[in-house]
Amino acid sequence: MAYDITVLGQLLQLLPRTRFEAFTRQHNGDRYVKHFTCWNQLAVLLFAQLGEKKSLREIETTMRSRDSTFYHLGITNVSRDTLAKANQNRSYKIFEDTFYALLQQCRLFSPGSEELDIPHELYALDATVIRVCYQLCPWAKYKKQKGAFKIHTLLSISDALPTFLVVTPGKTADVRAAKKYPGLHTMPAGSILTMDRAYNDYRLFRDITDSECFFVVRRKKNAQTLSLESMAVSDEEKQTGILKDERIGFILPQAVAIYPDDLRLVTYRDEKHDVVYEFLTNNFPLSAKTIADIYRHRWAIELFFKWIKQNLVIKTFLGTSENAVQIQVWVAMIAYLLVWWVKHQTHFDGSMTTLTWMLQDVLLEDLSLLNILRLDRESLHAAAKRCKRAQMSLL
Repeated sequence: MAYDITVLGQLLQLLPRTRFEAFTRQHNGDRYVKHFTCWNQLAVLLFAQLGEKKSLREIETTMRSRDSTFYHLGITNVSRDTLAKANQNRSYKIFEDTFYALLQQCRLFSPGSEELDIPHELYALDATVIRVCYQLCPWAKYKKQKGAFKIHTLLSISDALPTFLVVTPGKTADVRAAKKYPGLHTMPAGSILTMDRAYNDYRLFRDITDSECFFVVRRKKNAQTLSLESMAVSDEEKQTGILKDERIGFILPQAVAIYPDDLRLVTYRDEKHDVVYEFLTNNFPLSAKTIADIYRHRWAIELFFKWIKQNLVIKTFLGTSENAVQIQVWVAMIAYLLVWWVKHQTHFDGSMTTLTWMLQDVLLEDLSLLNILRLDRESLHAAAKRCKRAQMSLL
């Protein structure tokens, strides 16, 4: 299908259309559909994500006011009911599979990062909680009469790309999701995974070690371990905050049965915040300071969660069923990958937040995507106004 040159149309061209159609057939997405196809649904939801449209009414109103623009994208007569039914009935797996297909494209062109002075690929594992109304979303059980769901993510720290995501009800324990889903097995041998205290689990440690990977995790205060050897800490390391470097083992019989190997315990003091951290790791060759630095890089996944909550529509919902919420989350992550792709392929100097704001301003305008990246915010507003005046003169 030929697109006009709207910014939204150019972004849609970056998607793996052939594979999307294959996923649609696989999950019977367009069965008995005459007008509003799964591709149309994806285009509308991407418009809602990048344009910050937070309700079905807002989407419908904007589309009616720009009817000719959406007509050139192959989308006509989309009502709130039509979109709501599509989100309710079409499998979210179509959009999940599309996310992973687009992720493959992004990883092929990932520039990596020269900022990490660590001779291993570095990943962070964590989950974020999105609260919802339990009465409207009873599937998202969290606590007593409280609803929420979690987005579990394995993030590649070098390029800020999520390697895998899993959406679960809020009551699902973080470590249970990590062990249940196969995302950890995508890490290359020799990689290092950094995690917070919620992931202290003997079986998880065993799985990571058996995969020939390493982990750096913050130790739980009540973890029962035995110090086997106190390793030397140089004066230089002491000046950087390293307090102790020990070889330890687990004490409990159940723990020893699952993970009989020795571990390393690095104790580090953050002088700036006056906090003492204890890190468990199965890596012995790296310096104690490098182990502490690896955990510090875990903050990248917190920034990732903060970014998607602030710049994508995942805290207000177009539907309340689990399928509708899953679709919205997966389309939001597709939007993230598209913004990431544009930034890295065009060598855009600004942040992803700045780029998202720029795209939002001109999403339905007939402007070249490459040209708008050379403009500042003020020039972009002026260009958008000229486009709107030109469109009005043709009416």
